[in-house]
Amino acid sequence: MAYDTIMNRKATLVINRKENLADGSIIQTVIWLLPIQLTGSLHRYKYRLYYGKNGVCLVRYDNEQGKGDHRHYAGAEEPYVFVDIPTILHDFRQSIKNLGVDI
Repeated sequence: MAYDTIMNRKATLVINRKENLADGSIIQTVIWLLPIQLTGSLHRYKYRLYYGKNGVCLVRYDNEQGKGDHRHYAGAEEPYVFVDIPTILHDFRQSIKNLGVDI
């Protein structure tokens, strides 16, 4: 599904940021404000927050149509309760720090 248009209405890009860290790892944050909620989410945001190294995903927070909000951490997928953008940004960075990464 394309997130730049949903039901002929435009989505608004809120954050699109990529950080290349000195150790070769990547932090990428993409958040869209959608004209309608995704099925399975209680808000109008579509997001993907990714931390990985050498092509391996170590932390990811995302939501999918029908699946809702969740995170991938320590090799497992688990539900995530989305509150707002500042909270998810904090939780994501804290998950990376919990891996022992100094960011």
